[in-house]
Amino acid sequence: MSIVGSARRHPSAILLVVQLLGVLVYPAMEGSRTGRVAFEILGIVVLVLAVFSVRSTPGLTWVSIGLGVPAVALSLVDAFRPTDVIVPISGAFHAAFYFYAAYSLLRYMLSDHDVSADELYATGATFTLVAWGFAYLFVFVQALKPQSFIAAVNPAMDRTWMELLFLSFTTLSSTGLSDIVPVTSWGRSVVMLEQLAGLGYVAMVVSRLVGLTVARRT
Repeated sequence: MSIVGSARRHPSAILLVVQLLGVLVYPAMEGSRTGRVAFEILGIVVLVLAVFSVRSTPGLTWVSIGLGVPAVALSLVDAFRPTDVIVPISGAFHAAFYFYAAYSLLRYMLSDHDVSADELYATGATFTLVAWGFAYLFVFVQALKPQSFIAAVNPAMDRTWMELLFLSFTTLSSTGLSDIVPVTSWGRSVVMLEQLAGLGYVAMVVSRLVGLTVARRT
C-alpha cells in the first residue's frame, strides 16, 4: 500500500506521528529566529493534518477550516512580525482549533462499536490534540496574566512553548512530574480543567476501548 493510500486510510496515524515527532524536534527550534519560523511551519503542518483528520469524522469540516485558517495566518504573522497583541489571539484560535479537532475525533470513536486500527490511532491522536489545545490555552493565559506559571529555572520569565506543552502533557496524563507550577487563579483554573479532562478521557475513551476489545474476543 502506498504512503498516500495509508494516509487516507489512517489520517489519525499520520497526525499522531507528526505530533510526536514535533515533541522531539521542538527543543532544537527554540532560541533562534530560523528555529521559530521552522516551529511555526511545523505547527501549520500539524494544523493541516488535523483538518484532514476531521474530514474523516462526523465533525464539520468548515468549522475546522474556519478555525484553522486564522490560526495559520496568525502563526505566520507571529513568525515574521511577532507582537504582544498577536500572542493571545493566536493562542485562542489555536486552542479552539485543537479542541474542535479532538472533539471530532472523539465523536468518531464513540460512534463506532467496532475497534479498528484507525480508532486505535485516533485514541492517541485525540490525546495529543487535547494536550496541544491546553498548551495553547496556557499561552493565552500567560499572555493576559504574565508569570501565571513559574519554574525553578528562571522563575521571573514567562514559560516557553515547550515548557507549557510539557506542563500540559504531565497534567493531562496525571503523572504530576512537571516542575512548572501555576501560581495565578486563572492558571490554576485551566490546569484543574485539564486534570478533569485527563481523568474523563481515561474513564470514557480508554476504558470503553478496552471493554469493546474484551467483548469482541469473548
